[in-house]
Amino acid sequence: MRAEKKVTVMLPEKLLRRALHASGEGITPTLRRGLELVAARDVYRRLLKLKGKLDLKLDLDDSRRDRDQ
Repeated sequence: MRAEKKVTVMLPEKLLRRALHASGEGITPTLRRGLELVAARDVYRRLLKLKGKLDLKLDLDDSRRDRDQ
């Protein structure tokens, strides 16, 4: 069973209408998706900080051959 938290929020009506229209879903799934996007943005920002700091020695041709087998 997942742990969930019930919350009460005050949202600008126009923003909520736009979000509901864009998602095509109800309030709960729309808000959940919005929170997932905010969390994903944080992870993406942290990954960008690693850009150029990792030295991965990959042979792309070898990797592709392995995939095709």
